[in-house]
Parts: sequence; structure tokens; C-alpha cells
Amino acid sequence: MVDKVQFESVEAHPRIVRYDDLRPCYDAFIDTRTPGSDKKENFTIIGPGVSENPNQFVHIAEPHGFNIGGARQPPKCVNSQHSHLTAEVFFIHKGQWAFRLGEHGEDAEIILNPGDLISIPTNVFRGFENIGDDLGYLWGILGGDDPGKVLWAPYVFDMAKDYGLVLLENGNLVDTAKGETIPAGSQAMPVTSQSQVDAMSNFTKQELRDCCVMSDESVPVLTRGGLTMRKLIAPDTKLGWDHGFGINHMALMPGTAADQLRYPGPEVLFVQSGELKVKLEEELWRLFPGDTATVPKGVSRQFVNDTENAVEFLRVRGDI
Repeated sequence: MVDKVQFESVEAHPRIVRYDDLRPCYDAFIDTRTPGSDKKENFTIIGPGVSENPNQFVHIAEPHGFNIGGARQPPKCVNSQHSHLTAEVFFIHKGQWAFRLGEHGEDAEIILNPGDLISIPTNVFRGFENIGDDLGYLWGILGGDDPGKVLWAPYVFDMAKDYGLVLLENGNLVDTAKGETIPAGSQAMPVTSQSQVDAMSNFTKQELRDCCVMSDESVPVLTRGGLTMRKLIAPDTKLGWDHGFGINHMALMPGTAADQLRYPGPEVLFVQSGELKVKLEEELWRLFPGDTATVPKGVSRQFVNDTENAVEFLRVRGDI
């Protein structure tokens, strides 16, 4: 057992980002003035993400080999079609979401609910919409310390012009509606060309389904005492292609504790439901739904559930 706990963190801590303390950016991307997309809240939780707003707040800047972010959207709010240079994974925390692939989102669609996970490969246009009745929240992981820039479908540039947003070649936004001008020596990002569109991959509905793991789907499972670990992204799973990180879904039963372990690489936790206690060598963390925490590399830690309800959380581990 960990027996050197000297400090209990319930609120502020430099390695914990509370859901209630998330600092949103409302104009992180070129589409955020477009009606239907103008209510998005974008979060960069660990790492810089792919925000096009240089003023986006980064909660934890320490490089992990991957980025953690979030998107919170009200019903009928849309994230426009775009592509990424590295892996993009979403875990549904709240809401019901439609993910759509293709230049205009017409190639394939799938509906996901809380507890479901999707890993969208590179080189494919994707977009998503909260189609539920309540505020929705996606917790996301992007591969690499520098996930690069977003490639937008051509129609997104056309819409942005009507609302005063110009994307520069360096990936930053200029807001002409607020009187900003393109800096000297800078150029506007060229509209995505037809040849770039043609180079994108096209997915069928079944191929999109194969990129998802539903909350009740059969996956490799390891059970140890009161802890059940479902492998979501690992070499021996259907999402086993190289992401630069692995993800397990963890369920810890009431009144139980996991083994005391230490991991030499990055390890990030996200609580889906319940209250998770994390005992470190000299600290005790209490994490609640929507909270994100990053365990220091190589520090011994133990997961404990001392409540009367099960706790569910994700564990993301970066490559060593």
C-alpha cells in the first residue's frame, strides 16, 4: 500500500484539470462564426492541440507524446468537415453524437452515445454534431506532441468569408470582423484544392463502424480483483494500428483497490462516472466525472474506490 500520503487534492492541482474549471475558447477554428457551429466550446487540456486561435488557453503544457482536448456543444451544434495529420480519438462523455465522413459528410454516418469510443484515421474528412437533447461533451486525444494543422473541406472557407474569419498559412486566424488585418508578410491559407480533396480516403458505413468500440462491445478484458480493464486501443484490438498511445477502459468496484504500480511513461486518467481516489507517494487525488489528471512519470500510484458505487475511467498511456 501507498503509505506516504501527505497532501490531499480535492480542488486545484497543477496536474488535475477539473471539468468545472475547463476554460473554453469560442473562436478556436475558422467555422466558429457559422450558424450551427457558433456555440462550440473548444478545450486544450494537455498540449497545444490544433486550435487556430493563438489565445487558446492550454491547461497543461507538458509534452506527453499526445494531446488531450475536449469539445462541448449544445444540441444541433456542428463541427464542420475537416481532416487531421495524426490520430484523432473521441470518447463520448455526455450527449448523443453523429459522426459523418466525407467532404460534405455524406459518405458514412454513425451515432455514438456515452461510453462509446471512435478512432478516426488520418487522411479522411470528418465532422460531428450533437444530435441529443442536452449539452454534450467529447473527450479527445490527438497523436503526437505537434498534431499539425487542420485541413478543412473547401466549403468551410466559403462560409468563413461571410463572417469575417481568415485562416493564415501559419494556422492562425485573423478576425476581420473585429478590425484585425492580415499581418505584413503573411498569406491567407489557400482554399483546399480539388486534388487535395481527391487524395482523401472514402469510408463506407461498415468501415466507419470498424473504427468504433461501443460501451457494450466485446473486447479483450483483464480482471484483477475488483478491477476490470477493457482494452480499447492496443496492438491486440481491432483499433490496433499505431496511435502513439494506448487506451483502456477501467471499472473499479465499490470498496476495492487496484494494485500499486508505476509506469515510466505518460499516463493520463479521465473519469467517466463515480469518484476515483488516486494514491500517489505523497499525494491523494480525488477525481470526479469529467476530470482529467496526468500522473507523473515513474511515480507509484494506486486506484481506490472507497464509495458505494462503481467508478469508470479511461487510462491513456503514451509510448515509452
